Amino acid sequence: MDKQGKSMWPIFIVMLVSLYIAYQWDHLPVIKESVSLVLDPIFGGILEWNIYVGLIVVVAFTSAILTLAQKFFSDQKELRVLKKEQKYLQEEMKKYKAHPEKLMELQKKQLEFIPKTFHLTMQPMIYTGIPVILLFRWFSEYFSAAFGNWWIAYYLIGAMIFSSIFRKLFNVA
Repeated sequence: MDKQGKSMWPIFIVMLVSLYIAYQWDHLPVIKESVSLVLDPIFGGILEWNIYVGLIVVVAFTSAILTLAQKFFSDQKELRVLKKEQKYLQEEMKKYKAHPEKLMELQKKQLEFIPKTFHLTMQPMIYTGIPVILLFRWFSEYFSAAFGNWWIAYYLIGAMIFSSIFRKLFNVA
């Protein structure tokens, strides 16, 4: 197995553990109770005060934490180099639209970047995977009463907005 394949194992293990925890949420009360014990005092107060403002604050806070994790737990220099090379290949592909052979060659080169980029961007998941799953399970319990299953859409839209702001603010590749 190559070096990159070996380094993907921790990410795979964290994903499996996260899925197991999410599945066991309702079956092992100690998980739900422990998470509630921690998150109720942190987020519960602001959500009790105003659930709409609280949702915005929670989304902003989690987006900031996840963006900082991306910045500090991934190789930003390598990501910037890869993105620069990908941008160059895209520009070259635009030039050679009329030449299928050259375009195919450039597309093959572009496909080589996918595993490298995936590995670098997934690296922070080793540190954030389980907390994010626990947070989402807690959110589900808390927000379902007020928003139904729409809380996920509200969260994702807010996360995209705040993440783009924080990525620029913190200069994350």
